[in-house]
Amino acid sequence: MASIAPRIAREESFYQKMAIGLAVFILFAFVQFEARGMADIRQVPLVVHFHGAAMLLWLGLLVIQSTLAQRMDLAMHRRLGWTGLVLALAIPPLAIATCVTALRLHAVPPFFAPSFFMALVTTESLLFSAVVLAAIALRRRTDWHRRLMIGASLILLEPALGRLLPMPLLGPWGEWIALALQLVPAGLLARHDLATRGTLHQATSLAIAVLVLSHVLVPLVAVTPLGALGTQLWG
Repeated sequence: MASIAPRIAREESFYQKMAIGLAVFILFAFVQFEARGMADIRQVPLVVHFHGAAMLLWLGLLVIQSTLAQRMDLAMHRRLGWTGLVLALAIPPLAIATCVTALRLHAVPPFFAPSFFMALVTTESLLFSAVVLAAIALRRRTDWHRRLMIGASLILLEPALGRLLPMPLLGPWGEWIALALQLVPAGLLARHDLATRGTLHQATSLAIAVLVLSHVLVPLVAVTPLGALGTQLWG
C-alpha cells in the first residue's frame, strides 16, 4: 500500500497543475480585459457581480479540490465537494440572467448577433453544469470524476478566449479558433492518458466531444425561438 500512495499523488498532481493552469489563464483573461478599459466592473449591474463571484468560487474550488486530492485529504475533499453541486446549479441561471441584462442594456460585444450571444451563453452554461453534475454523480469513479471536472472547466475557456482574441478581426472564424485553442489543454489531457494508460480514457473523449458539440450547437440554437428571444431583448 505504501508504494501506491506516491503513484496516486503523482497522478493527482497532473490534475492539480491542469486546474491551476486553467484558473490562472481564465483569471488573466478577464483581468487584462478590465485593465485595458474594455469593461468597468464598478458600473455593471448587481447580477453581473453575482455571476462573477460564482465563477471565481468555481475556479477557487477547482484548485482547492485538486490540491486536496493531491495531498490525499479526501475527507475535506468530499465535504467541499457539495459546494461544487451548488455552484453547478447556480451558474447557468446566473449566466443567463447576466446575458439577458446585457441584451437589454445593449452591452453585447458588437461582433456577436444578439441571437448568437443568447445561444452561446445558454448552451455553454448548461453544458458546463451537465458535465459537472455528471462528474459529481461519478465521484466514486475517480478516473471519470477528475477528468470530467477538468473537461467542464475547459468549457469556461471560451469566454476567456473571447477577451483575449481579436474577435472583431476574426469574423466567423473566431469561434472555431477558440475551439482549436480549447482543444490544446484537452490534448494535454489526452496525452496524459496515452502516457499513463496507453489508451484514451472515455471521460477524456467525452470532454473533447462536449467541447466540439458546444461550438456546433450554438449557431443551431441561435436560429431557434431561444435565439429569437435574444433579438427581442436587444430590440
